[in-house]
Amino acid sequence: MSAEFYEEYIENNRAIIYKICRAYARSEADFQDLFQEVCLQLWKSRDRFDNSSKLSTWIYRVTLNTCLTMTRHERREPAKVAVRETDVVTGPAEPDEESLRLEALYAALKKLSEADRAVILLYLEEKSYKEIAEILGISLSNVGVKINRIKTKLTELITNG
Repeated sequence: MSAEFYEEYIENNRAIIYKICRAYARSEADFQDLFQEVCLQLWKSRDRFDNSSKLSTWIYRVTLNTCLTMTRHERREPAKVAVRETDVVTGPAEPDEESLRLEALYAALKKLSEADRAVILLYLEEKSYKEIAEILGISLSNVGVKINRIKTKLTELITNG
């Protein structure tokens, strides 16, 4: 992997990749595996980026597809190591109110279906409905309906634990 590729594709889009990987990771080890696999998939498919969409849109698509594929694969294969609730990726040792809210949001996100998680992650990244539709390959009207339903579900999950 060249330094130029790493800078343009990975480093400039690190926040996108981190947020999506974190939403699908069950532990720090899962997060690291997902991040490395996303980097590898971006490297392998770099020649397929045809500039028909923004680079960030393509990176979202590759990252989401990679995370979804790895998550599905893990479900088919029995885990060799038990994952405890305390193994989730966490923030600072002394959590403040904001980090506790963020942790609650990530916990609620993990309870959503993979498809719903993908939609709401893009929404939280302030992507337009059009961009979300393009990244996920769904209709524009479907995006709006899904977002409203997911918001209601997330509110319920966070409020009721």
